[in-house]
Order: sequence, then C-alpha cells, then structure tokens
Amino acid sequence: MTSYRIGIDVGGTHTDAVLLDENYNVISETKSSTTGDVSSGIYNALRKIVQEANVPVEQINYAMLGTTHCTNAIVERKRLNKVAIIRIGAPATLAIKPLVGVPDDLKDILKKHVYLVHGGHEFDGRLIAELDEEHLYQIANEIKGEVDSVAVTSVFSPVSNVHEARAEEILREVLGEDIAISLSSEIGNVGLLERENATILNASVVDVARTTANGFVNALKKEGIDAKVFFGQNDGTLMSVEYTVKYPILTIACGPTNSLRGAAYLTNKADAIVIDVGGTTTDIGVLNNSFPRQSSLAVEIGGVRTNFRMPDILSVGLGGGTIIRENEDGTVAIGPESVGHRLSEKALIFGGDTITATDIVVALGKAELGDASKVAHLDKTFVEKVYVQMIEMVEEALDKMKTSAEDTPVILVGGGSILIPNKLKGASEVIKPNNFGVANAIGSAISQVSGQIEKIYKMDELGREKTIETAKELARQEAITAGAEPGNLVIVDLEDVPLAYLPGNATRIRVKAAGDLKK
Repeated sequence: MTSYRIGIDVGGTHTDAVLLDENYNVISETKSSTTGDVSSGIYNALRKIVQEANVPVEQINYAMLGTTHCTNAIVERKRLNKVAIIRIGAPATLAIKPLVGVPDDLKDILKKHVYLVHGGHEFDGRLIAELDEEHLYQIANEIKGEVDSVAVTSVFSPVSNVHEARAEEILREVLGEDIAISLSSEIGNVGLLERENATILNASVVDVARTTANGFVNALKKEGIDAKVFFGQNDGTLMSVEYTVKYPILTIACGPTNSLRGAAYLTNKADAIVIDVGGTTTDIGVLNNSFPRQSSLAVEIGGVRTNFRMPDILSVGLGGGTIIRENEDGTVAIGPESVGHRLSEKALIFGGDTITATDIVVALGKAELGDASKVAHLDKTFVEKVYVQMIEMVEEALDKMKTSAEDTPVILVGGGSILIPNKLKGASEVIKPNNFGVANAIGSAISQVSGQIEKIYKMDELGREKTIETAKELARQEAITAGAEPGNLVIVDLEDVPLAYLPGNATRIRVKAAGDLKK
C-alpha cells in the first residue's frame, strides 16, 4: 500500500504545503497566504493539497509542520505563559539578577515570579552551596495556581545537573504532573545568563506550542487524516509532538533550515550555500554534509540574548514584497519594510499602489508575473539602478557566509527567487531546482529524525575510541526512540571538548545521530 506524507512550512508571507509519495515525489503543492492567526492559513493549505492530490486520506501516514508560532509569540509578546523563574546559585550569583538585558516590555510580562535559591556548582563540578530544599518547597506552594510554567536554571548545570533535577522533583511533588518545567541543562550551553534566558523563553512558549500542535492534529482529523505528527526543529531534523511541547524553543528558525534541507534534497548537493528568497527577507545558510551549519555565537531572539543551538543564518531585508522608494537626493531605499502577504493586492503589477522588488524584475522583463503594462511607466534608469543594488545586497551577504575565497555552488529556493539572476559574484554555479518555490515544505516533509546526547565522560576509564563509540550508541538509541529507522542511522555531528579542570581526562562529548522515519 502506498504511503503519503504532508509537509507544511509557515513563513511570514506564505504558508507552503506539499504532499509527497513514499519516494518523495511531489503529488501536489500549494502556496497560500499566511493568515493573521496562522492556524487558518495552515488549514487552507492542507485542504487544498489534499483535494488536489485526490489520494485516499487513510494512506497519508505522516504530517510535518515547520512553524513560526513560537518565534512570533516572543517577538510580538503575545500569548506567553505565566512563568516562575527560579535560579539556583545564591550566594554566588546575586550581583546580577535574572532578566538583565531583556527588553523592558518583555521583562514586564516575565518578572512577576522571580526567585533566587541557595545551591549550584562550580565549573569543575564542586558544590558552591547545598541546595536549599526548604526554600524550594516554599516557592512551590507560593506559585501554585499562579503560574503554568517554571524555568529552572542552576549555575554550571551543563557540568552537574543534580540540583536542577532535584528542584524538578520538589516542584512536581507540590504542583503535580501538568505543570510545564524547563531545565536549563537540557536547553542551553555553559554561560549562565544566556542559558537562563533561553530557558525562560522556552518556558514562556509552552502553551503556544501545545495549542499549535493540537490545532494541527485537529486540522488533519477534520480532513479525515490519522497521521503521525512531527514538528521541524532548527537543526534540520524532526521531533515528536511531546518533545515539541517540552522544548518549543527548538522550533525557532526551523523555516530557513527546512529550506536548506529541501534544497539539499532537490539538487542532491551536500555542500553548498542556499539562498532562500521569501516575501519579506532573503535568508542565506550553508549546507555542510546536507545539514545546516550551526552558529557558534550567542543568538538574539526578540531582543533576548540566548546560547542554545541555532542554525547559522544571515537574513537580508530583501524579498518579493520589499518596498522600493526613491529619496529626494536621487538615492534608492530598498526596504526593510515589506508588503508581506499583501503582495497580491499592493504591488503595481497586481493593480496596487506600492513599488515592490517584484515590480522591478517584471519591469526589466526578468520575470513574467501579473500585468507588466502596469509598470511600463517606471523610469528605466531608476529600475536598473534598483536592480543593481538588489543584486549587490545578495552578493555581499553571500560573501559574508563563505569561509573561503573560492567560488561556491549556490542553490536558489523560495517563491521570491525570481528576483535573483542565474549568475552571482562568488558563485561557481547558481542552481534553481524544480519545485524551488516550496523547497521549505519539501524540506519539512523529507526531514529525518534525530537523537542527540551531550555528556561528560572520563576518557581514562575506557580509552578515547571506546568512549566515543559508547556516546555514538547512546545517540543512535535516542534517535530510534524518537522514531527513526534503526537500519540507516548516520552520525551527523560529533564534538568532543577536553575539560582540563576535571580529573580523569574528562571530556564533554556531543553526538547527534539521524535517520529516516520508521515506515
């Protein structure tokens, strides 16, 4: 029996959806406008591809969603959980309180329940102070009924998470199993304030993730589809609904990574630079061995510095809906404002009153779209000047993302990629694959399941090779638990960092294994 899968990716301008067969051939695809509430845009796209494909709904076994819900909630400061913030680290960390550097409007929402508790560890795993369990019981009773989510951060918990684990036990004992608890050791890296911020943001979007997941499952049920549901995470792999609700922050920036994975699949290229042109921005990322290159820097989300895993993506304010203006001194202003999902009513070629980047390429005859006669009046010199500047923006960004002076293959994807020519400075070739407009939804549908572990090992006990093999096996088991096929697992990432300050030749090892979904 044939098995089908659905991939949906929600962008700022469009919600893209595809239906693939078991060999990943595209049976139907659609691009519908992203709606204000996001969810109805998902329903519309879903209904459209299912009706168009005309396949038996009981044969649709998988549904994958790449969503911006959590990012939008943080950026717009809407629909956030009531969070209790608990930092374990007194007396050592009292000088700098939680939420330092968080923008005031967000701080006002999150600062209502902030607690500092005695405890925590040094960078070498030694105790700073005993955990004040009595204080934790007191806090748990105080916040009962007042909050629906708790963020727990302990000093150097990536080295020793004992106090965070005990804090979770106490909170569960008093608050019950339904309360969402985010532990920093499971989310960020070493670096207290950034890890704490990432944990607080994670705790603040748990309900948004849960509502989105339930909405997606219900939308599928409405169409008679009983499929296994997965969400895209920002390393280019998938996670289950339960995992998504526990770690919703991992969905942030999954849109660009879906495009990267889709581009790798459509072109069969494992190493390249991907330029994804949407309605509002152009996102540029790098494929290393078919997966997105990870960022090594602290990343800002909605104005908050965090240090959890993120893809290395450069966003430029240029897309199909970017607004073009001529300044009084004759210079040209390109964006960053965009008409976004209202392109089809605002652009000149569609009878609107705003000059957009799409109007420019149509006026130059580089794309056939809308009514070209509506841009025939535009001054040719002005149009050419704008186009040259647009290409320079992209070439400059491309140059920033390269790690060597050599020309690199470039893959163009996204609905707005009609803006970009098939020759760019710094590119050895520019490839625009079939189905380029919905590469992000394809990336979401074909993504693999991954499992990752990060632990500190004493290399002296088993020796380097055996220790790394043990860690790899654990990562493989994690991936299988998450729903991967055991037969074709690949180790896609391995990092080992010696910890000179710990005895026994201690080394922190991070391994990620990925494989196809279990059929």
